[in-house]
Order: sequence, then C-alpha cells, then structure tokens
Amino acid sequence: MNTDNKNIVNLDLKKEENIKFDINKLQEAYNQIVQTKKFDDGGGIAHFGAISLTQIPGDPDSVKGSKARGVYWTKPDKSGKEVSRDVSIDESAYSEFIPDYENTYFKEVFDVLTSKYKLGRVRILLKEPRSTLSWHRDPEPRLHIPLISNPGCLMVIDHVAKHMPADGSVWVTNNTKYHNAFNGGEENRIHLVACVLDYKFN
Repeated sequence: MNTDNKNIVNLDLKKEENIKFDINKLQEAYNQIVQTKKFDDGGGIAHFGAISLTQIPGDPDSVKGSKARGVYWTKPDKSGKEVSRDVSIDESAYSEFIPDYENTYFKEVFDVLTSKYKLGRVRILLKEPRSTLSWHRDPEPRLHIPLISNPGCLMVIDHVAKHMPADGSVWVTNNTKYHNAFNGGEENRIHLVACVLDYKFN
C-alpha cells in the first residue's frame, strides 16, 4: 500500500487550501448535538453511525435507516463481481438543514460549504475503534472535515492511504473509486461528510 502524500493529493484526495474551520468550535458543536441525538446505525451496520444534518425538506424519514447510508457498489467475494447495495438516493433533494441544529457552528459551516459546492446529504459519520468499512465505491465524491481522529485513522483510495488530521481542514475524496476507511485507534473517528455533486477530479 502506497502512503506517499504527494501521489494521493494529486490523484484522489485533495485538501482544499482556501477553506478552514475552527476545530474547537467544530468539536463543541459535535458535543452539543450528541448530548441529545444518537447515531443511526443505518439499519444494523456494525461499527458505523450517522447523524444527518440535512434532509429532504419536511421529511424527517429521509435520514433514517438505509437512507443514512445510500447506494454503493462492492465486490463481496473472490469472484470480483460487483453488486449494488442499499437504496438509491436523490442527493440533490437533501437541501434542508435540519432545524434542530441551526443553533450550532455546523450551520455556519454548511452555509460556507454550500456557497462553494453543490452538496447532497451532509452527515456526521462515526467509525468505531479497531474497525473498517467495506471495500466499495460511491456515486459521487465526498467532502470530509475530520472532527475527532487519531494516527490510526486512514482513508484508502485505490490502494493509496492517507491520514486526515482533525485540524479544521477540508478534504475532498474521490469516492467514485474503490476505497475504504479504517480506524485502527482506540477512540472513535468522527468526520463531517458531505456528498459533493459538482466536483470533478482530473
């Protein structure tokens, strides 16, 4: 596995140099939300959790269960045959910032990001310690703002690995390629993750 930062920045994971948020305010907003809101396990997925910050306007059911995950493609066995999992999502419909969270710093973050990108779902995603996602690909790139991380947290895209520190930086990852994320540490990995509908990698 290649961990050359230069290679991955030029390929499938890009740090947005012109945007940075206050990590202390991000973590404070996260702590504010989890005092009253539990993570959705996406219908029973182990070591995974999501708290949606956006929804289809007026439709709180649009962020529950498998809709907390959405469609992805994977190769579940040694045959290498690709299969589809979960339900298709109209990302562009997730335009309403959930009113319960409007008094948090995440609303300011959302306003800045939507002024620069066309976004779909915006979620806080949990990866529990000593766990990994499946090897899969998604319909669109993703924007990441790490909120809580550790040196054992890596994003792997097309066999190239990168650690994204929790320092307020914004990253865009090419999730249309096969990838996973793993947390080899002993504390939760928490990222703010948004689907980016108008971003093109070279």
